[in-house]
Amino acid sequence: QVQLVESGGGLVQPGGSLRLSCAASGSIFSIYAMGWYRQAPGKQRELVAAITSGGSTNYADLVKGRFTISRDNAKNTVYLQMNSLKPEDTAVYYCNVRGRKDLLANFESWGQGTQVTVSS
Repeated sequence: QVQLVESGGGLVQPGGSLRLSCAASGSIFSIYAMGWYRQAPGKQRELVAAITSGGSTNYADLVKGRFTISRDNAKNTVYLQMNSLKPEDTAVYYCNVRGRKDLLANFESWGQGTQVTVSS
């Protein structure tokens, strides 16, 4: 079983910054993708950013130029640096990790979610 522990959410004023972290632990053979999703009230969960083991990144259009995803492979940890935050960024942010538990079994795990609120 793979566990994810998220941290870094909170309340910030518009234009401010936050950094989210997500550490994966447990039965991990390899990780090939880590990402962040978010879900605002009344809306579907959407991809914010993702990064592969090789460092390739993908961002939602709404966050390009403001958010940066990075990972520390040695620590099985993914980060999301969020700058120039807007009220519409308010949501619960979820970490997602996909990989292999061993040579035969894949896994996909979700974090518990961390609230990000952008408000004056």
